[in-house]
Amino acid sequence: MTTTATITKQFISTAQLLEHWQGHRNLTRRVIEMFPEKDLFEFSVGGMRPFAKLAVELISIAGPALKGIVESQIEEFSEEAFQPKTKEEILSKWDEETEVINHYFNQISEDRFQETFNLFGQYEFPVYQNILYFIDNELHHRGQGFTYLRALGIEPPFFWERF
Repeated sequence: MTTTATITKQFISTAQLLEHWQGHRNLTRRVIEMFPEKDLFEFSVGGMRPFAKLAVELISIAGPALKGIVESQIEEFSEEAFQPKTKEEILSKWDEETEVINHYFNQISEDRFQETFNLFGQYEFPVYQNILYFIDNELHHRGQGFTYLRALGIEPPFFWERF
């Protein structure tokens, strides 16, 4: 009996994954910008949260979670620390968190992506799955934002225009 070694080629580099994620973040930022300020904080459809609250959730997840992964610190998820009153506050914090993401993402070694991490003390998955969750969650909420914009009579940006 003979055995055959299989060589696995990497599908995507960590730099490409970060670029992909930041492309989504760029698009979500544009969605935030498109909302009239009052509607950003008050408008909703079908009992869902206003888009400002969804944006705060996204801001509260990605940067703090990556910091926790890098520093091996498990902290509970909290949206209460950031309570914006204006669209500009949200956009400013979004930009700050973009830099936090870049800083911490680039400190995660290739090997760490396969390690299990207990995100916010709730979700025990490999680091790469946690990062994919951050992206998936953003896409989900941005879809809600697209729905809100359309309900307000505002044409959202094309979903593929991420840069």
